[in-house]
Amino acid sequence: MPTVLEMPQELAQGKVKSFGVFGPKYEVCNVLRQLVDGDWMVRIKLVETGEEAEYRYSHLMNDPEAR
Repeated sequence: MPTVLEMPQELAQGKVKSFGVFGPKYEVCNVLRQLVDGDWMVRIKLVETGEEAEYRYSHLMNDPEAR
């Protein structure tokens, strides 16, 4: 049975995080939709390129704030 995560009410829109400790930086944008497995898809914007992408909320929560 999939784990259902609550909708991220306190999504830190505008916060800059990085993919892991040394990965590229991205800005957290907005929640897009809930996935079948209960996770949420969030829109992010890569700082260096301005490219927008979709990223899982559960992964975002494990990434550190960028320095």
